[in-house]
Amino acid sequence: MEFLTEINYDKLIEKSLKNVVVEALKIAENQGLPGEHHYYITFQTNHPQTKISDYLKSQYPEEMTIVLQHQFSNLVVTPSSFSVDLSFGGIQQTLVIPFDAITYFADPYAKFGLSFSTNNEDSSLSDNQPNVIEEKEPEVKKASGAATVVSIDAFRKKNK
Repeated sequence: MEFLTEINYDKLIEKSLKNVVVEALKIAENQGLPGEHHYYITFQTNHPQTKISDYLKSQYPEEMTIVLQHQFSNLVVTPSSFSVDLSFGGIQQTLVIPFDAITYFADPYAKFGLSFSTNNEDSSLSDNQPNVIEEKEPEVKKASGAATVVSIDAFRKKNK
């Protein structure tokens, strides 16, 4: 057993807040999304354990945002990742997203959001801390029958 020389509270907080994402996804997995709740999830497409089609990877080489609301299926939550089927351009695709790849999670209906640091971010910008964000929901154009990738800039915490 390796003994620590100090406790990294930032990592402990981030792990706890990622568990909020896991539990929220488990609710959606087990009973669907209640009421008007919906999730915006931004993740690193270039994370080694992220599994998306080459087509999506070429369109979103670094980061992508998905919305889980009405048109998703086969949501499966594991201890380290989740998978979900979404339709892109009328073609159903399975995405596997490790929790370590998530950089942002929000439930706009609840006015709740979490922003996570990543290992490759400039620490002077992120302070290596997750941020709880309460923002208004941006307007999103509804797509008919297909998943929509939306900009989440309205949700991001502004650096001062």
